[in-house]
Amino acid sequence: MSLLPPDATEFIGFVAPHEVSESRAPRGPAIEPDYLRLLAQAHEHGGFDRVLVAFYATAPDPLLIAAEIAHATRRIGLMIAHRTGFTAPTVAARQFATLDRLTGGRVAIHAISGGDDRDLARDGDRLTKDERYARTSEFLDILRLSWTSDTPFDYAGTHYRIAGGFSEVKPVGAIPVYFGGASPAALAVAGRHADTYALWGETQAQVRELIGRLRAAAAPHGRAPRFSLSLRPILAETEERAWARADAILAETRRLRAARGLGPAAAPQNEGSRRLLAAAAQGPRLDKRLYTAIAAETGASGNSTALVGTPEQVADALLDYHDLGVRTFLIRGFDPLEDAIQYGRALLPAFKHLLAQRGAAAEAA
Repeated sequence: MSLLPPDATEFIGFVAPHEVSESRAPRGPAIEPDYLRLLAQAHEHGGFDRVLVAFYATAPDPLLIAAEIAHATRRIGLMIAHRTGFTAPTVAARQFATLDRLTGGRVAIHAISGGDDRDLARDGDRLTKDERYARTSEFLDILRLSWTSDTPFDYAGTHYRIAGGFSEVKPVGAIPVYFGGASPAALAVAGRHADTYALWGETQAQVRELIGRLRAAAAPHGRAPRFSLSLRPILAETEERAWARADAILAETRRLRAARGLGPAAAPQNEGSRRLLAAAAQGPRLDKRLYTAIAAETGASGNSTALVGTPEQVADALLDYHDLGVRTFLIRGFDPLEDAIQYGRALLPAFKHLLAQRGAAAEAA
């Protein structure tokens, strides 16, 4: 799969090893192999291009989960979250290149520096945020050297010193690097390294502003990254029923948080969550159909803003972001398996139809 052409549209789903979301209490073991395989196959059958495999401090290993997804599917790409700094970059480079070879070029890396000191402390990482981003930049330097160098290389940085580094195994093509983060330190790293820069589901004004900042950060490096947007579409056959479903998801999220004894969410440490909360402070319904109430309820601890409506209405709202330069849409549901099936049946075809109509109209003009 390697790097996509600049204007190609990409849809990425989300595959977890067991069923869980803000409105669904986790049940069963941390890994349910049958569910994992079924969810991966639903995304492939539905026409998704890739699936994200997440990383957090207590989760099953994403590289091994990704390998199982690859075994259960035929073509779908793997966007594997990797927290930089816990594995030597030369070792990580060989791991990703090995899996890329075994899967015929289906691997991408989502490089994560870490935005929550508490989660990082679970794995013993005590660096400051700016130090973590500096380490990530060196990590990605070494990854690309390992993947591309035909001869041994040396590297001398603040966090890594490599003497005679080399990897016998090379990826099938260029392994795409996805990267997110809205702080100044994050944008500096993204401008240097990101093939695709990932934003959470912000307002159109916020997305426009952040894309502009990232393009400015990338320009000195002669780079023109793609842009990804993460959203949680809530669909129904009518707009009224879609909003009713959104309200029901919010109510169940509140009930589950109360049942777990969770009070008001703590103030987030990462800039992305702060930006979502700033949007939520403007109201629960923004732009055409951006729903922020669940982000407000959970402290925007993750990708938690939704687009609400019929498949055609949500596809139209996605096109508004497409007009701003977004070409990758990372979408996942609050009912993970059922929503993935519905996206494949209705949302992706609706978006592609509207995009094709627009292209035909432009040609005719």
